Amino acid sequence: MTALSQIEKATSVPVSANFDIEGMTCASCVRRVEKAITAVPGVASANVNLATERATVQFTGEPDAEGVLRAIEKAGYEPKIVTQEFGVEGMTCASCVSRVEKALKAVPGVTEASVNLATEKATVRLISGLDNVIALKAAVRGAGYEVRKATAAEAREEVEDHRAVEIRTLKMLLMFAALLTLPLFLLEMGSHFIPGVHELIMGTVGMRNNLYLQFALATIVLFGPGLRFFQKGVPNLLRWTPDMNSLVVLGTTAAWGYSVVATFAPALLPSGTVNVYYEAAAVIVTLILLGRYLEARAKGRTSQAIRRLVGLQAKAAFVSRGGEFIEIQIDDVVVGDIIRIRPGEKIPVDGSVLDGRSYVDESMITGEPLPVQKAAGSEVVGGTINKNGSFTFEATKVGSETLLAQIIKMVEAAQGSKLPIQALVDKVTGWFVPAVILAAVVTFAAWYVFGPSPALTFALVNAVAVLIIACPCAMGLATPTSIMVGTGRAAELGILFRKGEALQSLREADVVALDKTGTLTKGRPELTDIIVAEGFDADLVLARIASIEAFSEHPIAEAIVSAARAKNLGLTVVTNFEATPGFGVRGMVDGSDVLVGADRALLRDGIDVSAFANEAELLGNSGKSPLYAAIDGRLAAIIAVSDPVKDTTPQAVKALHDLGLKVAMITGDNRRTADAIARQLGIDEVVAEVLPDGKVDAVKRLRHGGRKVAFIGDGINDAPALSEADVGIAVGTGTDIAIESADVVLMSGDLNGVPKAIALSKTTIRNIKQNLFWAFAYNVSLVPVAAGVLYPLNGMLLSPIFAAAAMAMSSVFVLGNALRLRSVNPA
Repeated sequence: MTALSQIEKATSVPVSANFDIEGMTCASCVRRVEKAITAVPGVASANVNLATERATVQFTGEPDAEGVLRAIEKAGYEPKIVTQEFGVEGMTCASCVSRVEKALKAVPGVTEASVNLATEKATVRLISGLDNVIALKAAVRGAGYEVRKATAAEAREEVEDHRAVEIRTLKMLLMFAALLTLPLFLLEMGSHFIPGVHELIMGTVGMRNNLYLQFALATIVLFGPGLRFFQKGVPNLLRWTPDMNSLVVLGTTAAWGYSVVATFAPALLPSGTVNVYYEAAAVIVTLILLGRYLEARAKGRTSQAIRRLVGLQAKAAFVSRGGEFIEIQIDDVVVGDIIRIRPGEKIPVDGSVLDGRSYVDESMITGEPLPVQKAAGSEVVGGTINKNGSFTFEATKVGSETLLAQIIKMVEAAQGSKLPIQALVDKVTGWFVPAVILAAVVTFAAWYVFGPSPALTFALVNAVAVLIIACPCAMGLATPTSIMVGTGRAAELGILFRKGEALQSLREADVVALDKTGTLTKGRPELTDIIVAEGFDADLVLARIASIEAFSEHPIAEAIVSAARAKNLGLTVVTNFEATPGFGVRGMVDGSDVLVGADRALLRDGIDVSAFANEAELLGNSGKSPLYAAIDGRLAAIIAVSDPVKDTTPQAVKALHDLGLKVAMITGDNRRTADAIARQLGIDEVVAEVLPDGKVDAVKRLRHGGRKVAFIGDGINDAPALSEADVGIAVGTGTDIAIESADVVLMSGDLNGVPKAIALSKTTIRNIKQNLFWAFAYNVSLVPVAAGVLYPLNGMLLSPIFAAAAMAMSSVFVLGNALRLRSVNPA
């Protein structure tokens, strides 16, 4: 099994659950939901992402989904409800239906379940985001039936459909609001720009009817399309937990309410303050709806990378059934099926080639442009495209177990994560909206007490402008949207950020430390030399060494065994085999005690290797790894193995140097061999003769002086170092354990992915900082302007209408800036 298909184990399985949430509009919403969820007993942490509208909750024990759902609802928000359909097999009567429905309704998160006996289908309404597929399946099985679950692609389509409905709804509301707001705006503001409009209105409808018409239009806009703001904002105000919707409600209601008094009870207002602001209330609603609509569309584009990955999945497969190949749906393919692939077809699932030969384009998975040759025994990956040949293969991974499904899962996990830089935003937004309301109150009071006549009008207009201009939406979107687009773009380049935090920490790396075998080199060593001591036969020694090494999985062992088989040397039965990591292997071969390993292995056994000192020096200086063999306690031979450097390694090392990074190599090879390879590649630092458990210490030593270390490896013995490093990067051609321990995974073995990942990390964090700067700068600069601080200097005041336009555009600006990452192409 190639490691390309091993990445499915890369996702860990913590005690956690996801909850999709409706109604969040700004960073203060995120803060409020997180606070509510973390207050639930048994919740270790909660991470709410505004861009994905999802909460990821970590539990200390058994997940309490119901408790979290109640907390979300109590905070004033609603869990998204989705509908899933799946087949249920084995039902024969109405009592079966009742039994299955009862079992499904008992699953946490299920709000409704209905089963149709005729179609043998169950329709379940459940909380979106909760991974209840296993629970649903178990419930049906527990009732004595079998379930054919909805696919992950279908579940994802449900989410996409929900987003499409939201966009259509916002578009419809926006158009309706705009159609009513335009004549209202012309009625009120037209006369300010065109004198003839005033005479036209006076000569037709009259002033009183004009006010009544404005009242009608503004009221419909405010409590029609604008009702969504009241539905969220008013309950949050009553809970003393105001959000962005609350600011909109306060601002528009103040303008509308004042106008209603001026229209129907003008005597209640001081002389000279009888003015109406219907158009301000309506225009504010319309402009904010415009911002929400543009924001929803932009949010959809941030997850484009996921949709592209999902689009790689085939819909059907030609599977052998009864001696002939028939087309079946991809969901019906099972492990062990024999599948036929013709030229130009998309490979449906992961598998192993049985017969035939072709080239397969794996660029969408690995980022490598050149097609890869496939023959009997080769592994193929679902989603890749066959070129000009044809072959049959056996399915080994299907459904959620395929490599592509695991990649999608990893990318989604990274997109939903929260970076350390987000902590600042969370702290600010915790008090931001209440502070804005306080600022509006202070503004109103200051203008009312100290402002010019009519003071009440000035006080109202400026207070409303402060409420509307303050936009925590941009703050909340600044980080998650960039993470979504950045990690998605990385996936398209064959770079998987398993943890979103690595996006931030990778850019801070000072030293890139690389394991040698399989990382810098091809990992397929070749036996180049065997020099035997006096009294030993070279073929006999090689046969005994190969017999021992046949029990080892080390690449060097494979090279020795391959060399013996190439010379048609027979391997012998081995007893008492023993492997000591970092030293070597030993066992009994034909009654002789055979020891093979590094010089330290023989020295530990009291065997002097100085007889081969000159040979060892020559081999080491040429970049070869010398090993020694002893038979029955006597030095028998020195052998040399060379692991060719990957063609792309020199270019990758140069690219890392161009980024201003130091490059270090950590290897178990002896010092001479390691130095020879370092000179060849231009590596700055070498840590040689390191035992497997010594790589962690090597990483710690490289941290000397406060340096940040990124470690790159692929082997089982690299896992501890990958975990110890500030950022662990596993090459996708490595082992499962290495990949599970890493923060970043390179889908191919090309080390050029490392500088690309670092460059993408720097670009993404720079993009986040740009977003945060503009989001904060916008509020810091414009809230005082809206309050009227410039009025004493130049008479400037900010109309609530312009405040609403600026507020809507701030979120769109942040999203647009994040979307620029889609076209990033790091060298």
